[in-house]
Amino acid sequence: MAGIPTAAASSVAVCRRLLAIERSFPAMKYLSSSTSSSKCYSSGGWNTLRRRTTMLPSRKLVIRASRVESEGVSLGFRAPEFELPEPLTGKVWKLDDFDSYPALLVMFICNHCPFVKHLKHDIVKLSNFYMKKGLAVVAISSNSVTTHPQDGPDFMAQDAKIFKYPFPYLYDESQDVARSFGAVCTPEFFLFKKDGRRPFELVYHGQFDDSRPSNNMRVTGRDLSLAIDSVLSGQPVSSVQKPSVGCSIKWKPEG
Repeated sequence: MAGIPTAAASSVAVCRRLLAIERSFPAMKYLSSSTSSSKCYSSGGWNTLRRRTTMLPSRKLVIRASRVESEGVSLGFRAPEFELPEPLTGKVWKLDDFDSYPALLVMFICNHCPFVKHLKHDIVKLSNFYMKKGLAVVAISSNSVTTHPQDGPDFMAQDAKIFKYPFPYLYDESQDVARSFGAVCTPEFFLFKKDGRRPFELVYHGQFDDSRPSNNMRVTGRDLSLAIDSVLSGQPVSSVQKPSVGCSIKWKPEG
């Protein structure tokens, strides 16, 4: 039994010697743990030596919907002609159907986009309020059903029923109408005014308001409401306009 302390002492001495060598030659710390220097005796038994490692701070993965801003379409731009079906009723609507109105709001929206969902109830409220004052309103969905089938015509009709859209919600299957307007995101708002027999001319191409799905700001519709108020009262619309922010229009895959 007397030899055991001697063996233990010897093991400790060897361990210390190996550690000293490892400090002198840092590359040795990358040797396999099967070598004798990878273990050291303690009163509790054999413990694997802790290798020096650098702990990187953990990163939380955050997935966000792509954000796109409406691009600069020149004010004074004339409303392009369109002829599109309304999935809910089957009726085909044309730009000429709104010819008798003093102002026309064209909105590019869709079913799935979180930026649109954030505003849907308030878009309906704003539309109901201003349609009674003489504003014409139409919504268009141009998203590809190949990539986003939830934005297809059947689901559009359901959405129109659920949210009680007071305006026609039209399906731009070819996406030609979105391109002719220069639309790039959902939601995107184009407000046109009409003076007498002249064509509709763009006076506002901006955001609904400053509220976004993640910024905790109350939805007010302030920016768009001010523009509509100006048009319906015959006043000029401010040229200082913040772009709308939303999901990109889902263009058809090439080929």
